Amino acid sequence: MSNTESASDPNAILVAPSLLAADFGRLDEELASIEAAGADWVHLDVMDGHFVPNLSFGAPVIKALRPRTKLVFDVHLMIAPVDPFLDMFAEAGAEHIHLHVEAGPNTHRSLQAVRALGIKPGIAINPATPAEMIAPVLDLVDMILVMTVNPGFGGQKFLRSQLNKIRTLRRMADETGRPIRIGVDGGIDPETAGLCTEAGADVLVAGTSVFGLPDRAAAIRSLRGGAVAA
Repeated sequence: MSNTESASDPNAILVAPSLLAADFGRLDEELASIEAAGADWVHLDVMDGHFVPNLSFGAPVIKALRPRTKLVFDVHLMIAPVDPFLDMFAEAGAEHIHLHVEAGPNTHRSLQAVRALGIKPGIAINPATPAEMIAPVLDLVDMILVMTVNPGFGGQKFLRSQLNKIRTLRRMADETGRPIRIGVDGGIDPETAGLCTEAGADVLVAGTSVFGLPDRAAAIRSLRGGAVAA
């Protein structure tokens, strides 16, 4: 299945390589490699050194990369406060924006603002935060991003404690009657991809397990193969 076909299928497992694990000195080539390899989206982790203990890149980098690929830009904002920057990331070319329920007291308003910009809103949730925390905003989101590591750094070990949360969120999302995707981010490889999709996830965000391998097409096939095996 091509990336275009899979992205249009609401039941497909989507793969979104995280650019955080790419070679920053050759981002054009790295983007081209995952697009040719069959990725569905590219996941863009924006870190502010405040909400998470690391810095990555911002809207100017995303804007510069936007003309270089047809991949969907799945932007994950690990920043607080987030509201002053939403317009900036929308203008830079984000097609999805995930913001954290833990990042501020006005999540409902922030998600409304994302939707008003014509961007698909997503809610991200950290490992120590219970699934029920996002129940009041499920009517506003198209996606839920479950952090299966503590956010801020790539290459961390998958937290199996999050599998029950994924199951709970899948049930909560299905009860809305709306087609809400559930993504998983952190420590995703062919084995953990299977665990997550079995629990109800349908978007796999993977960094080192794609960009850390020379054959990106084989890496993406392995992730999908793990998901199917589940």
